[in-house]
Amino acid sequence: MDVAELQERFAVPGVLGFEQTAPGLVVARITGPAAEATVYLQGAHLTHWKPVGQAPVLFLSARSEFAPGKPIRGGVPVIFPWFGPRHDGNAGPQHGFARTEVWDLAFAAVAGDDLHLTFTLAPSEASRKLGFGDLRLAYRMVIGRRLTLELTVANDSATAVQFEEALHTYFAVAEVRSATVEGLAGTEYIDKRDRMRRKLQPEGAMTLTETTDRVYLKTTAACAIGDVAGGRRIVVEKSGSRSTVVWNPWAELAATMADMEPDGWRTMLCVETANVGEDAVTLEPGATHTMRAKISLEALR
Repeated sequence: MDVAELQERFAVPGVLGFEQTAPGLVVARITGPAAEATVYLQGAHLTHWKPVGQAPVLFLSARSEFAPGKPIRGGVPVIFPWFGPRHDGNAGPQHGFARTEVWDLAFAAVAGDDLHLTFTLAPSEASRKLGFGDLRLAYRMVIGRRLTLELTVANDSATAVQFEEALHTYFAVAEVRSATVEGLAGTEYIDKRDRMRRKLQPEGAMTLTETTDRVYLKTTAACAIGDVAGGRRIVVEKSGSRSTVVWNPWAELAATMADMEPDGWRTMLCVETANVGEDAVTLEPGATHTMRAKISLEALR
């Protein structure tokens, strides 16, 4: 669907419009009464969300490569149907195909101060080649003073299908070295920076002091990021999710990333709503599964 058709079918004057920012990339611009936001149709990728009167809540790297087929560094990449490298020995892109496929906008409407959007991803040549051609996805966003992200997967095949998924959210913080994460105390995690060892998160708020890449298992708890330097808390409530991933590349890894500015790691923190590893979803024939994240802001007490 090109920009002209999107404008005709879905534009809301003063709230929602569409433009082409580069060859092959179409973006939705949202300027609602409660928040502004930006969504790329490639990946159904939310790259910006800013409630009125607040600083932006999502980090976006200034060095992201905005090009067809290239993942965007920042915002909320949709990770599906595997997390990280493919685990079964078959070829496939890092973090799956959903974040670089072009999604269809199926619904847009304003309700009160919120904008409701629904994107869909049908089976494609790419998904069929990778062995996931019987899965359909719907991704619903409610954009306002709070942000709701809801990913639904439907299995149209005659057999059960297993997949991983994550909303790989890059949160913007004023200074990650003073930030905290609450809600994971006492939870077992896999430390991907320490030979995949299993560890237990100590009591109290978590702070980061180095490159961090952890998969917290069997947790349905809400998390809160204490953006101490920014004077706010970012609260992430979730459902349909049994994993939480915490990631920051720190200076060591950021220096090797072409699409991350050298100091970008200082102003971002990923706390991801997910189902990965042993928490992967097995979806029976004809069934659906929904994973939801609700994000809100509070003043830091």
